Amino acid sequence: MSLDPDVAARLKRNADGLVPAVVQQHGTGEVLMLGWMDEEALARTLTTGRATYWSRSRQEYWVKGETSGHRQWVREVRLDCDGDTLLVRVDQEGPACHTGEHTCFDADVLLAADD
Repeated sequence: MSLDPDVAARLKRNADGLVPAVVQQHGTGEVLMLGWMDEEALARTLTTGRATYWSRSRQEYWVKGETSGHRQWVREVRLDCDGDTLLVRVDQEGPACHTGEHTCFDADVLLAADD
């Protein structure tokens, strides 16, 4: 799979050739997780409709939910104005976090302002 050359030209990658992908629940906007994509992972995501990331620890591609069953069905992908961050809006099946939590941001609240 290859990424549209116009999209690839807009991507600003880090030193490892990766772009952060902020993942939100479609419809609610709840932030679920942060993943990393290179051109191949993005192309796979856009082509298959399944969220595909580059695992920095395992040095391989992984499709979210492929082993856990907690799939992400991609509804929308956006590139920010600087080209250095992706926004991936998904329908999440089950928990998004590998710890079993709904999101990767449930556990450690560093600041919560009173409403």
